[in-house]
Amino acid sequence: MHQTQASFRISALLFPIASAVFVNGKFCKNPNMVVADDFLFQGLNKAGNTSNNVGSIVTPVNVNQLEGLNTLGVSMARLDFAPYGINPPHTHPRATEAFLLVEGTLYVGFITSNPADPAQKNKLFTKYLYPGDVFVFPQGLIHFQFNVGKTNAVAFASFGSQNPGTITIANAVFGSDPKINPDVLAKAFQVEKNIIDHLQAQFWYNNN
Repeated sequence: MHQTQASFRISALLFPIASAVFVNGKFCKNPNMVVADDFLFQGLNKAGNTSNNVGSIVTPVNVNQLEGLNTLGVSMARLDFAPYGINPPHTHPRATEAFLLVEGTLYVGFITSNPADPAQKNKLFTKYLYPGDVFVFPQGLIHFQFNVGKTNAVAFASFGSQNPGTITIANAVFGSDPKINPDVLAKAFQVEKNIIDHLQAQFWYNNN
């Protein structure tokens, strides 16, 4: 009998055959142990705590929080912003993001990467978003969201992966353990070494 792609994915989740299905770092659950709660996440109606040094917090709902997403290729998140809070420049290596603003005003954007013509610069695409607006961040490109309003902002994002991943640029470059040799970063960013020393000495908060 012909089986649709969607039904195959559900079957793979509930009834893995031979060796267990392994997708984006997750094994399918034993079918004898699958329960309805594996497909339920509660709490996205609750605001996240934005009392941190970037003024934002992301509440993810991916396969790490919701086992029923395994093999289905989708996930989502809630994003809360304090006034002037920012979701710093970051990338999702495994997913495009569709971003819906439901409250507040945000300045958002993404940057293209390594144009074919070396004479051209990476291009910045930006917009101001208002409630009901949707903006798309293509997979793998550096992007950001910044609350330009005097009130809180709330948004929801959907991703084309069960486990999109997040790499926050400043955290990765200046907050690694062990630290990147500052001479490397000074040369890469074309600044004095003391500037790199200062940046590496900061506390880089992870809002994801």
